[in-house]
Amino acid sequence: MSDIEIRDDRPAGRLEAFAGDEVVGHIEYFVLEAPARALVPVHTIVEPEHEGKGIAGSLARELYAIAAREGIVVAPLCPYVVKWAARHPEEAPAADPELQTAAVEWLKAHPGRF
Repeated sequence: MSDIEIRDDRPAGRLEAFAGDEVVGHIEYFVLEAPARALVPVHTIVEPEHEGKGIAGSLARELYAIAAREGIVVAPLCPYVVKWAARHPEEAPAADPELQTAAVEWLKAHPGRF
C-alpha cells in the first residue's frame, strides 16, 4: 500500500487513489453548501485487481482528513464510508442529521450526477 498516492480532484468530485499513473480506486463525492458546508461521498470504487489492499479505507480516511483540514464535516451517503465511519468514530465524527437529510435531498435533485 505504500506506493498508493491519493489525490483530490475537487472539480470532478473524485478522491482518487493512484498506483503510478493508474487510478486503482476512488470516492465520488459532492460538496454540500447548505445548511452547512460538507463533503458528501456517494460511491467508493476499487478496481477488482486491487481489492483487499486497504485502498477503500485509505480513501475514506483521507476524505475525513480533508474535511477536518477544511473545518467542515463529512455527511456520508456511500454505504462503505458509512460502515468505515462507524468503525473509526475517532477519525470520523458523525454529521448532524439535518446535513444528512440535506445531502439526500441534494442527490434527489441531481439524479444525473451519480
